[in-house]
Amino acid sequence: MNAQAQTQQAGHVLVEVRNHVGHLTLNRPSGLNALTLDMVRSLRHHLERWADDPQVHAVMLRGAGPKGFCAGGDIRALHDSFKAGDRLHTDFFVEEYDLDLRIHRYCKPVMALMDGFTLGGGMGLAQGADLRIVTERSRLGMPEVGIGYFPDVGGSYFLSRVPGELGTYLGLTGTQIQAADALYCGLANWYVDSGKLAALDAGLDRLTFGEHPLKDLQGLLAKLGSQALTNAPLDKLRPVIDHFFAQADVSSIVEQLRAVRIGDSHQWALDTADQLETRSPLAMAVTLEMLRRGRHMSLEDCFAMELHLDQQWFEFGDIIEGVRALIIDKDKQPRWNPPTLAGLTRQRTEQFFEGL
Repeated sequence: MNAQAQTQQAGHVLVEVRNHVGHLTLNRPSGLNALTLDMVRSLRHHLERWADDPQVHAVMLRGAGPKGFCAGGDIRALHDSFKAGDRLHTDFFVEEYDLDLRIHRYCKPVMALMDGFTLGGGMGLAQGADLRIVTERSRLGMPEVGIGYFPDVGGSYFLSRVPGELGTYLGLTGTQIQAADALYCGLANWYVDSGKLAALDAGLDRLTFGEHPLKDLQGLLAKLGSQALTNAPLDKLRPVIDHFFAQADVSSIVEQLRAVRIGDSHQWALDTADQLETRSPLAMAVTLEMLRRGRHMSLEDCFAMELHLDQQWFEFGDIIEGVRALIIDKDKQPRWNPPTLAGLTRQRTEQFFEGL
């Protein structure tokens, strides 16, 4: 037993079963619980084991430390793998997407506690859960375009199903949202104040499970939290975002943001245009195309599309330069290819989707 516990520690995942609930805790708090391939494999192993275990009725996913559930994949390691000619950057996405899909299709209720930063790969883990819990500390986002990448881990599915054009906005800007917006967008379905998380754990430890574990868990959450919060900022901005982000391409979106005044939102629009112009033009264009296709695709087909993009992206996309500029050299001066939206052809974007 000790040897097994130590092995689980080595994979940076803490594993415990209490009162028929399997607890999986991402345990790299110093790295905001960013995912490594070992962590992905550990999570998958335990989910597979518990699927067939009649003693486990539900699963709880969470992150160690108060700062975050999971800040994404360990992108620096993937960059280094590509540079060294290794396979990690190809193997990682295949296994990560398989894990995320497995959570979406899991045979038992999964709870994901998105307390603190929940970004990129963290969203991939959480969005397949039945019960997606946020707190006042939650910061959810798909920030990939900022490093010359696209919102993957099922983002083409879950972002494209957010109301109106809000998912397009979140994917193209990489903006982080808080609890009220997460509930409004359907990216979370329960709010629990962080002060009540100890009571949530105590409740899980005492819960009497009946024939429908999901209903039992919902009943517990209903005593501690709520499913909607007032004053979601995106609710107010929705008509404006729906107008701007429904444009035909990213250039048109930026042009409209600068030129068109809707109500008192012009300063927000100008700031958003500035934000978009710092992002990789190629990554934004591919993201827009991917989200628009994803709206009409199954979950499995969305993951297959993202994997198809991944297999080309390290060589032909902007991620290597983005990681260099923002994570390695930290000069924050990425040399995107092309550097501006004006230099981007439709053909360059469409090439990534050929052969799908």
